[in-house]
Order: sequence, then C-alpha cells, then structure tokens
Amino acid sequence: MSNATVKEMIKNAKINLEELTVDEVKEILGSKDFNIIDIRDTSELIENGIIPGSYHSSRGHLEFFADPKCEYYKDFFDKNKNIILYCHSGARSTLASKTLKEMGYTKVSHMKGGFKQWMKKVGIIDDHE
Repeated sequence: MSNATVKEMIKNAKINLEELTVDEVKEILGSKDFNIIDIRDTSELIENGIIPGSYHSSRGHLEFFADPKCEYYKDFFDKNKNIILYCHSGARSTLASKTLKEMGYTKVSHMKGGFKQWMKKVGIIDDHE
C-alpha cells in the first residue's frame, strides 16, 4: 500500500500532463475542438463566477460524469474533444487529469495556476447560474 502525500501525488500526476497557461486557454475560448471543464465545487462558482463557455463538474462527481456507461454521464466529457480542466489553483485539476487518463481519455490538459491565475491575468468571467 502506498503512503504518498498529496504533494507527491500532484507531482506524479504532472508527468506527461500538458499544462496550458491562462493566456493559451483564453485563445481557445469558443473553439469547438475544446471543452473547458471547471471542477471546483458549486459554492466556489456561485461566489467567484466561471470562465465563459466552461462546463461544470465538481471534482467529487468527475468519475461519474466522465463514464459513458454511468447513468450520470455528461456529454461534455467527449473523448473526441480536447478537454481542459481547471480548479482554483491547479492542484485538483492536475489530479483530475490523471483520473481522466486512467479512464481512457487521451486529450486531457489542465490550466496551470487555475482560476486564481485566470482572475489575475484575464479576469473575464460569467456568473454561475
């Protein structure tokens, strides 16, 4: 049994993980080839907003929403599209990216620095409804 720390788990999850900058994600907004997925909790979205055009799947629901054989599957988890995950700072999205890869997703990346960095550099948001 492994006794890895969160820090070690994040480091391992970053191996072979494409990390996009907030500027790169900004350029992708609106592209039909990409699905940007916010994995923060609903309360974080209500309080802080969401990147325009993003879908939402809280980290706790990720495996259920991403499994096409599960009754809770969400079609924005499309294995034919490039999926970009983000969270508040980048830690949860790193771990979630590894999970998606384990589930057979091959076109997965995450936004380095997360929503916090997005607000610092870009600042464009939609209100969560």
